[in-house]
Amino acid sequence: MSKQLIITAVLLTASSLQAQHDHDHGDGEKKPVQRPRVFLDKSPRIVEYQLKRLDNERLLLVERKTDDAKYKPVYSAILTREGMSPQYREEALKALVTLNKSSNVRELFAALKKLKGDGAQQQRTSRQLAAMLLSISGKDLESELLTLNAEFEGDSRRIRSVATAALISAGHSTVTFKRAADAGDEALVDWLRAIELVPSPEGRNQQRKFVDGVMTDVYSPDVVKAAIRAIGFIPEQQEHSFNRVAAFVENKDLRDTAVQTLLRIPQKSRPAKTAADLVETLTKIAESTPPAKRTTDQFIASMQLADQLLARIPVDQSRVYRKRLSEVSVRVVVIHTVEEEMRYDVPFFTVEAGRPVQIVLKNEDLMPHNLVITANGALKEVADLGLALGPNPGFQGKPYVPKSDKVLFATGMVPTLKSERLTFDAPSEAGEYPFVCTFPRHWMRMYGVMVVVKDLDAWLKNPVKPKDPIGSNRSFVQSWKPNDLKDELETGLRGRMPLIGQKIFTEATCAQCHKIKGQGGAVGPDLTEVFKRWKGDRFAVLREILEPSHRIDPKYAVRVIRTFDGKPISGIVLSETKESISILDNPEAKKPTVILKDDIDEMLKTSKSMMPKALLDRFTKDEIFELLAYLESLSK
Repeated sequence: MSKQLIITAVLLTASSLQAQHDHDHGDGEKKPVQRPRVFLDKSPRIVEYQLKRLDNERLLLVERKTDDAKYKPVYSAILTREGMSPQYREEALKALVTLNKSSNVRELFAALKKLKGDGAQQQRTSRQLAAMLLSISGKDLESELLTLNAEFEGDSRRIRSVATAALISAGHSTVTFKRAADAGDEALVDWLRAIELVPSPEGRNQQRKFVDGVMTDVYSPDVVKAAIRAIGFIPEQQEHSFNRVAAFVENKDLRDTAVQTLLRIPQKSRPAKTAADLVETLTKIAESTPPAKRTTDQFIASMQLADQLLARIPVDQSRVYRKRLSEVSVRVVVIHTVEEEMRYDVPFFTVEAGRPVQIVLKNEDLMPHNLVITANGALKEVADLGLALGPNPGFQGKPYVPKSDKVLFATGMVPTLKSERLTFDAPSEAGEYPFVCTFPRHWMRMYGVMVVVKDLDAWLKNPVKPKDPIGSNRSFVQSWKPNDLKDELETGLRGRMPLIGQKIFTEATCAQCHKIKGQGGAVGPDLTEVFKRWKGDRFAVLREILEPSHRIDPKYAVRVIRTFDGKPISGIVLSETKESISILDNPEAKKPTVILKDDIDEMLKTSKSMMPKALLDRFTKDEIFELLAYLESLSK
């Protein structure tokens, strides 16, 4: 932008900046946000500059209508802005389709092209827009075939993969594959990468014959590597996939990709004969790996796979291999956090008494998490002590981990998209040792069990699921989506008993964060009149429960910060000045944490609610209707 344009834009946005000044106060108080003045009748570059000066909360206050083309930049900014919740993106998309007399497909591709950077936030926004595009029905995608074909032939590999996935979803797999194969290795790799983007399992299954066909040495290593990765996202014939991919483990150039794909295939789809051969291969590789390379992520992944495969072979053989592996590596357990669900992906794991073990905690969530192993029966006690400790140094100097003889081992707080390794000797006494995230209120959902046994190989042949450490006897029912219940809402709420719904409200941990008639937690909004706020819209209330991040006011969205000294902080921003940010990083905190902007290394704006999704995945359809009926009864 030229100097003159910058001066003009600054002058035009003076009133908007004054509103920001009025909003941000050094005393930390937050006054109501005033609607910013944006001059939409200026040149596109000046309008863009004005809108960029606004944070998400103020951007959403800018006047916008669908009866005048001057509002297009506002809707475009909302659609492509990082940290914007799905509700506002959907509204902006609908408006742009109206204003441009266009289609969802064309507008979403236009939005994707506006995302030029490669930063984490840009990539996250790009994935969200791609998901919106690929959720469009195959029939509607088919109607935009010219657009899809044009983007398939474009220069951007990122957009080309999205277009490829859309063409596959529209039923054009064969033609698209042939065009990619004829275009060369790069296009073929992009085609293979697109398979994991296809939302429909059936759509991915239909690509198996093509993926199988290129998984040979006739093609370049890059193509074969992409095919190995792609086949891991195809849910049918997984035993066949395991056998195919296992053959590539001996190839050092393809090994890492092959191991990652094999780890993705469930235990039940790993044939015993192939598992036995693969354990021998992986053991020899481990023994020949120089000690300096035995701490790499690639080596750890190989050892994780070898350890899992030992359960598929006879006990006498597994003991021999475990002894050989123990001489070059400790037992590795990799645990991921699940984004937005406030849980670990591993409910329990087993170790041998007195033997060394390494836990790798990989945080895929937007909030920092830790993993604390406690004495049997001490999960709640340790969590309460961690709450009382807060961010102060505790066990081994770690925040939220209390100094207690009930704490056995613990990681620090692991920032988003980071990992930490925790290596220790397992307790000598067999038993069930809970592990938990001790960040305030996470313990209710984020926990599991480390099972310590005397003979690991014998236990793996006859495993026994441990008791739930907080006494829950519920198992997974379904990953509920609002549309799963939409058609039955009218009849499903008839004849329900409020007392039953009230019990479910407590059992589902809703009462820990929300008040009903003055009783309950104060982390989330009071739900006494939730149906009045939504004007009796049952589906809207259901969606708020099942998809808490679908509609979230930007001022309540989680902000993730990492300081220059490596400290991770996440929470709700209460106020912001030119020099500092005040953030509520703990639902129980009496006052916010103030961070100087000069101390911030990275700050990620998110469109995520503090409320986790999947809260009702262990409840039946009838129980969900009982809960909704109870909430509805409060407004009558």
